Amino acid sequence: MKSSLLPAIIFVLFLAIFASCVSKLDTGNINMENWKNDRYGCKGLRIQDLTELESLKNTFLGATNQELIVTFGRPDRVELLNKSQSFFFYFLEPSGECDNHEKEKEPLKALFRLNAINKVSEVTITTLNP
Repeated sequence: MKSSLLPAIIFVLFLAIFASCVSKLDTGNINMENWKNDRYGCKGLRIQDLTELESLKNTFLGATNQELIVTFGRPDRVELLNKSQSFFFYFLEPSGECDNHEKEKEPLKALFRLNAINKVSEVTITTLNP
């Protein structure tokens, strides 16, 4: 009896290990060290890679929320739109969390829209909020 369960247990463990492996996304020439060290866009490092981000943004479609976090770091802000959609915000210009934020101007940000199964369905670079 025990020997018949062993292959099933090994298979389940293999699936769990395989599913837990999340790889980084291809970010081209974006300086990811600068990106991760520029929380809320306060240092002005993320905006330097704006052109590269704009050219690559559609390659992130279908990525999972975990792949985004592994690649870009923890989002600056997460907004739940409804039970089936959420947004990851990464500020490219200084946001309200920064000392050098211009209060009258909404900062430029990269918005990743995630669907109900936590996959990227849209990437927008905008000053507007969802």
